[in-house]
Amino acid sequence: MSKIKVKMMSRHYCFCHLRTLSASREDSWFKSLFVRKVDPRKDAHSHLLAKKEHDSLYKIQYHNVKPECLDDYNALCESVLPSIHANEDYPCELVGTWNTWYGEQDQAVHLWRYRGGYPALTEVMNKLRQNKEFMAYRTERGKMLLSRRNQLLLEFSFWDEPVPRSGPNIYELRSYQLRPGTMIEWGNYWARAIEIRQQNQEAVGGFFSQIGSLYMVHHLWAYKDLQSREEIRNAAWHRDGWDEIVYYTVHLHSKWRIPKKV
Repeated sequence: MSKIKVKMMSRHYCFCHLRTLSASREDSWFKSLFVRKVDPRKDAHSHLLAKKEHDSLYKIQYHNVKPECLDDYNALCESVLPSIHANEDYPCELVGTWNTWYGEQDQAVHLWRYRGGYPALTEVMNKLRQNKEFMAYRTERGKMLLSRRNQLLLEFSFWDEPVPRSGPNIYELRSYQLRPGTMIEWGNYWARAIEIRQQNQEAVGGFFSQIGSLYMVHHLWAYKDLQSREEIRNAAWHRDGWDEIVYYTVHLHSKWRIPKKV
């Protein structure tokens, strides 16, 4: 089973397009829009920003677990989810699964990929309803949860697809809430900016929401440990353009996660 066995941390950002900028920043921002620029009037965001070479859909699940049930929840997931991932009759893959480390405690996160887009998702859902082991898993899981939510995501064309990595690593998941109408500008900007963060191969995946909470963007990063994360992020400040990324990102709070074994 190909999966990511890493520690994961999560940040939540709120992105705002700020207009009260200095002349130099306005000029730099304007120039950045010409990198992979697309016209927002010609097509849907999903067609303009998503990858064209394959039709993959992602689902991210957030499960808030009763504190006293977390170990049992992890064991339950380990006993069922790998078999779904490994079964070729299900066109889906378990990209990664984690527990919260810092931030929102006793939370599990699962990231699934569906090869074939929405038809693949529908096929998997229909087959799982007929899977007695999975339905028993859902019933038992429900006894352990306080709440749950999910999102359907597409992958940005300028990010690499998530693949298994040699470890140990920690993962950082950052989520941005965009203002409506700024997705195209944001995509153009980050298509240039992501090159700054590929030096150490820490950029794992980038996604934007399609169903669930809308105008959401998620970044997935990998680091060897917290110290290497500190060094890599500090080094980014010496690259042209990184200060603008931070400047246009506000209202930050963070969560950290550790891996679940599946």
